[in-house]
Amino acid sequence: MGLVVQPQPDRAILSRRDAIVADLRRLLGAGAVIADEDGRRAYETDALTAYRALPLAVLLPGSTDEVSRALRYCHQHGIKVVARGAGTSLSGGALPSEDAVVIGVSRMSRVLEVDYVNRVARVEVGITNLGISDAVKDSGFFYAPDPSSQLACTLAGNIAMNSGGAHCLKYGVTTNNVLGLKVVLMDGEVIEIGGTHLDAPGYDLLGLMIGSEGQLGIATEATVRILRAAEGARPMLLGFDSSEAAGQCVSAIIAAGIVPVAIEFMDRPAIHVCETFAKAGYPLDVAALLIVEVEGSDEEIAELLSVISSIAKPFAPKALRISQTAEQSAAIWKGRKAAFGAIGRISDYYCMDGVIPLGKLGEVLVSISHICDKHNLKVANIFHAGDGNLHPLVLYDANDAAEADRAEQAGHEILELCVTSGGCLTGEHGVGIEKRDLMRVQFTETDLAVQMRIKTVFDPKWLLNPSKVFPLDGRKAAQEAA
Repeated sequence: MGLVVQPQPDRAILSRRDAIVADLRRLLGAGAVIADEDGRRAYETDALTAYRALPLAVLLPGSTDEVSRALRYCHQHGIKVVARGAGTSLSGGALPSEDAVVIGVSRMSRVLEVDYVNRVARVEVGITNLGISDAVKDSGFFYAPDPSSQLACTLAGNIAMNSGGAHCLKYGVTTNNVLGLKVVLMDGEVIEIGGTHLDAPGYDLLGLMIGSEGQLGIATEATVRILRAAEGARPMLLGFDSSEAAGQCVSAIIAAGIVPVAIEFMDRPAIHVCETFAKAGYPLDVAALLIVEVEGSDEEIAELLSVISSIAKPFAPKALRISQTAEQSAAIWKGRKAAFGAIGRISDYYCMDGVIPLGKLGEVLVSISHICDKHNLKVANIFHAGDGNLHPLVLYDANDAAEADRAEQAGHEILELCVTSGGCLTGEHGVGIEKRDLMRVQFTETDLAVQMRIKTVFDPKWLLNPSKVFPLDGRKAAQEAA
């Protein structure tokens, strides 16, 4: 792929690399600095693997104070910084540049405090989503956001991109589950925003920081909500002859006032690949599949599943199957959670992330098929149907440069379709470099100018996560105005 153009690195910074590395080793200790080429190679890309760049150096601080020292040094010497969690970003959000230092938070993964009475936990942001839940599950609690990459993805990256997951329909995304943050600004100053309760007084800086893609500061600690686990949960499978019927069923469930824990969608290509991988018992003779999960007591679960079954009947489901055992439930979710990996076994793919109004679901899915047909590409659709967050996977051959460019062009057209349908460019993957040049599709020049002014307040030199989110020509104008 090559439609995204990256700026040339600062040669003056590159020429000082040895001196910069020596200074950073004195500041943080040799063990916290990776400078050899093989070591840096592990950080040259994230999950948007089409783009790569070898960073100037990689820092692995072990505390907020070490992050502060590193940022203060980089600020004083005009060195760009890219914050990194686990590198699972699908939008190039953690992509480095040759003249940038990567600051990884993987060593900062401790649970610092758990308050079960007030249902909060204070953790370092290098912890994984699943790590938070594992720390509190013996007391009957869990941390709600559950991206498909929750085994690996860190809270740091979730905060940067405001990630969600399958269960965000009921429990919300990251911004609904984080109450407070400790953040290091680019000049090394440490601030604390939010707290241990909802609606902290003053400006909503917490809402501003979550989803800012590492452009305003680097979070090091977070206070998160932990929730009491439900008595039980059970998924059901609904198979339809068309994506339109599945989309209409989703809208009808939501319109009825029912809020399942999750409503997940797969189309025919995704169903077959995931069934081959997980042996989950997915019906193979349907065009679209919904996984609908509800939770509560046994009586509540039975009642909700009965009501949803009744709601689905007018849309003529070809398959309706309710999980009967914990093993069946685990298999159903194994197929969905492993979907991206399962498809990756048979093809390279370009993963989209857009949002549309639920009422447009069927129409948009048809248009996505037309776009990919036009570019002579196949597509598999897997997404969070309950909140309209689409994840079309455009299949292509990464070894064919022309086909890779067609895949990227198709992806851009799909995202434009989401916006023109009344939705937006991203639901949980962020803008990164992938959607940077599409920001003008959704925002006016005035909208972008306001956002860039906020960026400039926090990072006047524009050193944090450079060349992301904003179109490059707009960024240059903002820097000159500052």
